[in-house]
Amino acid sequence: MTGHHHNNKQDSTSNIKVAFFLNLGFTIVEIIGGLWTNSIAIISDALHDLGDSFSLGLSWLLEKYSRKKKDEKYSYGYRRYSLLSALINGLILILGSVYVLSRAIPRIFNPEQPNAKGMLFFAIGGVVINGIAALRLRKGRSLNERIITLHLLDDILGWTAILVISIIMMFTDIPILDPILSIVITIYILYNIFVNLKKTFSVFLQAVPSGISIKEIEDKIRKIDKVISIHHTHIWSMDSLNNVLTTHIVVENNTTTEEITDIKSKIKELTGSPDLEHSTIEIEFESEFCKMRDRECF
Repeated sequence: MTGHHHNNKQDSTSNIKVAFFLNLGFTIVEIIGGLWTNSIAIISDALHDLGDSFSLGLSWLLEKYSRKKKDEKYSYGYRRYSLLSALINGLILILGSVYVLSRAIPRIFNPEQPNAKGMLFFAIGGVVINGIAALRLRKGRSLNERIITLHLLDDILGWTAILVISIIMMFTDIPILDPILSIVITIYILYNIFVNLKKTFSVFLQAVPSGISIKEIEDKIRKIDKVISIHHTHIWSMDSLNNVLTTHIVVENNTTTEEITDIKSKIKELTGSPDLEHSTIEIEFESEFCKMRDRECF
């Protein structure tokens, strides 16, 4: 099983590496093509792809970096570094989107005719390149691969829209379609950026992961035999995937070692999930002093 897991890690890193170089290479060609065709829609998608390339590059490096085991400096390991990728990538995409909007909005009032045939050529290339990368990653098991696949599918949809617009403009003189499409793509990108950044900041600030209710967990634990009360319960996420639970449980003074072991087992069953990687349960007897209990009005 260990060897199989190791091979999955190697395949994951290799797939992300291939997707990174495909995406980066086409992004460079895309920026040149956007300037050549005078298409602000292609330039906006190129900047989006540049952000994706940066994200792919960081994901590739972090996939390798995440293999590092915990040490004296990072007792939980190195996976939290993945949040830096999301934060930096989001900020880059925001700057790129602001630039695109500053170019696209004036063109609504003063449309410029883009090279429709050139747009068609690059749209076909975009669908093919992103399609190859998505196919390479679609069977991946790692979260990185799945998230990147979704980004690539978004790119395919964007290029499909450019493909349709370019065909329309080859037969009709409606140059305003280009900046309109650019603005629509950029607004869609900005919406997703802010959604992801909100999640990233929540993890950075150690908010309770979505879908988890501390009150519900505490209510279930209080129903366990011999448990008097519960306090100082905290749940947070290390990287939006792996969660940590810590709590203090007050039990009756006559609780035996076997009963304490049973209480811990039941608590782990109640709170156990594939996303809960660490749980620390401190058992306190009713007569035992605890500063944390006093702070919570016990």
